[in-house]
Amino acid sequence: MRLHGRKMIAPILISVILVLYYIAYFCLLITIFDGVWKYALGIIPLALAAVMIKVCMERINEIKKGEEDDLSKY
Repeated sequence: MRLHGRKMIAPILISVILVLYYIAYFCLLITIFDGVWKYALGIIPLALAAVMIKVCMERINEIKKGEEDDLSKY
């Protein structure tokens, strides 16, 4: 496995775990609440899952560009 490929494992794994958690939480909210509340409260975990996917894609692009340690810039 390439050097960059090994560095992508952790961000992808953490992202998958968190997205699955947010989806499970969304399903729990759908089953507990009725009416408008289930959709109003359910949007939040789905939005967080979408943001997590976006952040993971940005991190993968940083790793591919060779910016493994982006904190060193600051």
